[in-house]
Amino acid sequence: MPVLLRRFALLLAFPVVASAASLQIYVIDVEGGGATLIISPSGESMLVDTGNGPPNAERDSGTIRKAMEDAGLKKIDYLFTTHYDGDHVGGVQAADQFAHFSRFFDHGDMSTAFEQNPGIEQRWKIYTTVSAGKRTPVNPGDMIPLKGIKVEVVAAHGNVITKPVNGGGPNRYCDGAEQKAPDKTENSRSAGFLLTYGKFTSLRLGDLTWDKEMALACPVNQLGRVSLFVATHHGFYSGMSGAPAYIWGVQPEVVIANNGPRKSLPAEAYERIQKVEGIQGLWQLHLNLLTDVAHNTKEDMIANMEASDKCQGNWVKVTVESDGKFVVSNHRNGFAQTYEPR
Repeated sequence: MPVLLRRFALLLAFPVVASAASLQIYVIDVEGGGATLIISPSGESMLVDTGNGPPNAERDSGTIRKAMEDAGLKKIDYLFTTHYDGDHVGGVQAADQFAHFSRFFDHGDMSTAFEQNPGIEQRWKIYTTVSAGKRTPVNPGDMIPLKGIKVEVVAAHGNVITKPVNGGGPNRYCDGAEQKAPDKTENSRSAGFLLTYGKFTSLRLGDLTWDKEMALACPVNQLGRVSLFVATHHGFYSGMSGAPAYIWGVQPEVVIANNGPRKSLPAEAYERIQKVEGIQGLWQLHLNLLTDVAHNTKEDMIANMEASDKCQGNWVKVTVESDGKFVVSNHRNGFAQTYEPR
């Protein structure tokens, strides 16, 4: 029997057994806004934030839809809105037209005492209209019912968890750590969660501010160490987020910055990430055009190299197997890196 026919016969006799379903995470480019698509091993899905509103809602919703199609989804079960800034909730109406969200999770009602930027009341009106009868405000300690994984809310509405999870405990980086006055913007009320799938953990906290980060980090690290950290505030927005005790305390193996070409991941934040003990990789949604080569990660690990007007909207995808091993890949060039669980 020819070799090829023999191999084909063997495949028929001993069919390849598919591995257990994986967890998929798409960190989607919405030009420095927020949008992350999570598909549980059970097949249920959740979008975290919907990117910008008009005049860029069509652009951002189009990018979200492409990721959704790549994942083979016809709809998205849940929307988790971290907060009501325009680059996180502005695209909700456009996204709902094709995602048809069944449930909406958020940090609770909007308050103009925490947000005065233009259009906030109109965004709130649109959000409550789209989510009418389907909203569930969350509090720290709540669980999002995404089957197949554990999604625990650790911050919401200006509050954070007060008891350690995920093996959290004493934080040696707290001594002499810089504290900042309480932030009074909508960012400080961001809802965020810790996702767990076996040995793999991922942290996503919207635009949570320095004072709230410190509440999670000191005097006790409430969050433990994480495998993947989608960097707070698009890559630790300069001066507002990125407390060293917090970043170094959670000690991520991999960081993904959902930055824009001229938004977030300043040089000091880049350098802070490089000082994480045991850091294995920093991935960026955009080349940061405001810094230099020394303060951007390797080109293979940057999803979009262009300015906004020429951007292709490439994503960074994370695929997690049941044993905790995860692969991060670049939609732009196919480059991928495999990471072992700790």
